[in-house]
Amino acid sequence: MITTLLLSRIQFAFTISMHILFPAFSIGLATFLAVMEGLWLKTKNPLYLSICKFWMKIFALTFGMGVVSGIVMEFQFGTNWSGFTAQIGDVLGSLFVYEVLTAFFIEAGFLGVMIFGWNKVGPRLHYLATLLVVVGVTLSAFWIMAANSWMQSPAGFDIVNGKYIVTSWFHVIFNPTDIPRFIHMVLAAYISTLFAIAGLAAYYLLKNQHVEFAKKCLSFAMGFLIIIMPLQIMVGDTVGQNVFTYQPIKTAAIEGVWNTQTAAPLLLFAYPDMAKQENLYSIGIPYGASLINTHSLNGQLIGLKTVAPADQPYVPAVFYSFRIMVGAGIVMFLLALFGLYLRLRKKLYTNRLFLQACLLGTPLGFLALWTGWVTAEVGRQPWVVYNLIRTSDAVSHVSVSQVLISLVLLVVVYGLIFGIFYFRYLGKIIEHGPELEKSEDMTNVPFHYLGAQISEQQ
Repeated sequence: MITTLLLSRIQFAFTISMHILFPAFSIGLATFLAVMEGLWLKTKNPLYLSICKFWMKIFALTFGMGVVSGIVMEFQFGTNWSGFTAQIGDVLGSLFVYEVLTAFFIEAGFLGVMIFGWNKVGPRLHYLATLLVVVGVTLSAFWIMAANSWMQSPAGFDIVNGKYIVTSWFHVIFNPTDIPRFIHMVLAAYISTLFAIAGLAAYYLLKNQHVEFAKKCLSFAMGFLIIIMPLQIMVGDTVGQNVFTYQPIKTAAIEGVWNTQTAAPLLLFAYPDMAKQENLYSIGIPYGASLINTHSLNGQLIGLKTVAPADQPYVPAVFYSFRIMVGAGIVMFLLALFGLYLRLRKKLYTNRLFLQACLLGTPLGFLALWTGWVTAEVGRQPWVVYNLIRTSDAVSHVSVSQVLISLVLLVVVYGLIFGIFYFRYLGKIIEHGPELEKSEDMTNVPFHYLGAQISEQQ
């Protein structure tokens, strides 16, 4: 049955699925640009400047898409989820204001200098602007993750007349799951970006184009991936421990555990049947789920049947999305190890199998990031604030037709803007390639920013 709740959830899921990829890419690209610009200032190697100016175009395009898609999401809180904002507006509204007063003001103040200021300000001032944009996008991620983590593990509040009133901002902001999830998200943004950089570099090397540019980008990406991937695995384990502690039913959905049990197996594959409340066609590793979640072979996992079916998340979505995330992570880690092996053998830039794998692996980081977000958000259901506010109580009292019309319009507009416009101009930037700088005095080289470059190509 099609209801306002169902359509509102689909609409929010659609918009956030489109939105989350752009800020994540922006975070990674801003940090990458800061490193490359720092290397240029230190070495005066014009290749680093060429890298900066090329990826700056992609950053400008991506950042703009993130801003546009983010505004739409904020409107939905009032139009589709008025019950949610009425109850916890004092909590989350303040966190969003903090984001604007810190992160957004920094980004708005220095983004223009970063993108358009190459031949208008000195190199050190430009680099300062770049660093401040990195601070801004990272702060933005922190505030958003603080808000979302509060919904996962609420703390620091009292309920007065049906409204959530803050009693401790420290506990609201630094709620039990915030810091590990924030670090996990930032590392995911870095990994996604590095694989995008490696994929484009592999594309150029396979076509024997912009070879020196591609070698430098590929070397940087694979060098940092071999460091960041193990860190992400360790942080991911901490996030999993927090989920096990504060959201045991989500852990049960992730692992497909219906009955509370010790020595639970790690299911590599199964079909979780919600109607029968059991798994079909299970293939698992004995003791694996208990070991991963409790660090003990005989650890106990709470079962889904300890709560009513109405209080269970949709298990197949959580179960499969988690495995896609982990599977993508394993493939990326193996690619990073393969890259390290080839680097030691001085074949990093010539092994075609590796380059083709990098090219095919370009979207893997974003796939892992997106499915991880699905695991986190669907796993919290049916609660919009875990164990406190049901999603059904948060939806606005609007008609099905109103939500359906807005959903259709969003699909069409998003398809045009993000599905066609973004990739069309991204393709133009990639097709044109970097402009290798030759002048020794790089501070006076004009920067062909995104709009001018596209106009020239057309």
